[in-house]
Amino acid sequence: MAELSTAELEQYERDGYVIPESRLPDEKVAKLRATLDRLLAENPDVRPEKLVSAHIAGKNDEGVTGSSDFLELAQDPDILDVVAQVLGDDIILWGCHVFCKPGGSGLETPFHQDGHYWPIRPLATCTVWIALDRSDRENGCLQVVPGTHRDKELMPHMHEDREDLVLTQRAQADAYDATTAVALELEPGQMSLHDVYMIHGADENRSPNRRAGVALRFMPATSVFERNLKPADGKSGIPVSFATRPLWLVRGEDKTGRNDFAVGHG
Repeated sequence: MAELSTAELEQYERDGYVIPESRLPDEKVAKLRATLDRLLAENPDVRPEKLVSAHIAGKNDEGVTGSSDFLELAQDPDILDVVAQVLGDDIILWGCHVFCKPGGSGLETPFHQDGHYWPIRPLATCTVWIALDRSDRENGCLQVVPGTHRDKELMPHMHEDREDLVLTQRAQADAYDATTAVALELEPGQMSLHDVYMIHGADENRSPNRRAGVALRFMPATSVFERNLKPADGKSGIPVSFATRPLWLVRGEDKTGRNDFAVGHG
């Protein structure tokens, strides 16, 4: 069983993120990298930074042909053990996004809060970001602004209608102190966890080296995936279909009794 240490839990609560000591075995990383290669080959018309719902086998309603290998990853007991420490024992998998930034042309992800994009009420999610390639400053690793989650408030964002961005909502510059951003440099198999309210982003990839990772999205089953909501007025820069996206109850029970686990399956 994987476990966050007391110090790691305290950091997550204080800073809104943590890089656990635990990591994926090398053989699992190698398998996922092979899966990623197939994913890229099967989605030639999708920007590699925008492979949404990549855990859904076959063509999904968001325009991506995914692989059950990522669903298997999201159900890994060691990953769920860690998520349970920050969310509780009742866990819903509601998303999986593969971010693959090609060398020399990988797009910027503006600094933002995830909560502006997602139809979850009360708003709560832990994202587990797993590196499949080395992720560093040179190739556009994830950067976080520690502590910006503490007030559990969505800060002002502005919409940017640009093709050279992964997402189109950017936190206003006066909402956070960019000088305090921390670069989360990861080796393949390492992962980071971050809170739904924490401001984070990533630079474009100017290096010759690819930077690929998979973001697994988990919500506590005390929240509801409100399929009728359209956060950010549906202007996210990425095609999404929240009305038909499948949910998986991966631990415990649905405490609300309102989450629909039939939609999108089969």
